[in-house]
Amino acid sequence: MPLVRIDMVKGKSPEYKKIVLDTVHEGLMEALGIEDRDRFQRIVEIPKEDFERPEGKTEDFMIIELTIFPGRTRDQKKEAISMITADLNTKLGIAPSDVFIIFNEPPLENWGMAGIQKG
Repeated sequence: MPLVRIDMVKGKSPEYKKIVLDTVHEGLMEALGIEDRDRFQRIVEIPKEDFERPEGKTEDFMIIELTIFPGRTRDQKKEAISMITADLNTKLGIAPSDVFIIFNEPPLENWGMAGIQKG
């Protein structure tokens, strides 16, 4: 059950954002084996003047935060990063240098769903 947060510069079309969400989800299904129905995703649009980025990054720059249950292997995460980055490039022309992905893996005891603590 990954939680996906994608920060990007405000102003992209609904179609563009849908492709981004679908591309990230497809990469997670393929690399991590999550189910298609397991979509907890959000895009946070930030005004250009409020989204500070390193020199050389374009307005396509995005930060993709993936919060997942612990236990995925280094190779699975590497595959997800590679697939998502490559597919965003293929589908939307986003340069790999404009894609920043980070995994967060809080212990199961820090997850609560439907009022029940996991772990």
